[in-house]
Amino acid sequence: MIKGKSVCEEGVYKMVFDQHAETIRNFIYYKCGNMQQAEDITQDAFIKLWRNCKKVLIDKAKSFVMKVAQNAFFNEINHQKVVLQYQEKAPLNIYSESPDFLLEEKEFKHKLKRSIADLPSKQREVFLLNRLDKKTYKEIAEIVGITQKAVERRMHLALLELKNKIGTKI
Repeated sequence: MIKGKSVCEEGVYKMVFDQHAETIRNFIYYKCGNMQQAEDITQDAFIKLWRNCKKVLIDKAKSFVMKVAQNAFFNEINHQKVVLQYQEKAPLNIYSESPDFLLEEKEFKHKLKRSIADLPSKQREVFLLNRLDKKTYKEIAEIVGITQKAVERRMHLALLELKNKIGTKI
């Protein structure tokens, strides 16, 4: 490595990318078994390196990108778990309701599922972590790797979009 050089210099950044991208992509691929997903995560990690190049020392660049890629992979796994848990939860009909009510409820749930699925992925992730997994905004911020304010903003936008699509309070 070149001591004293900044990762923000294009040549240095390219050198870091050329030296470590394949290793990181393979590491993620071995974890997930999906080459496209591994390449996407690796690219996103290097984009984050570029955006934070002033904060990352050149001799810490590889570990920074590796940690970012690992966290992104774990976030995707956690997100998939949330989606699966949401899909598996079946409503319990304890009370005997009228057929009209049951039909309306079924239509509402279908509309809600479709509306949640149509949310942008970042908003959907925050919404499901909060509403299904009962995570606090602070916990979500740590899981996703963003600020608590960003979580609040995503949740606000998700609720607005759902309210517009469904027309009721969520």
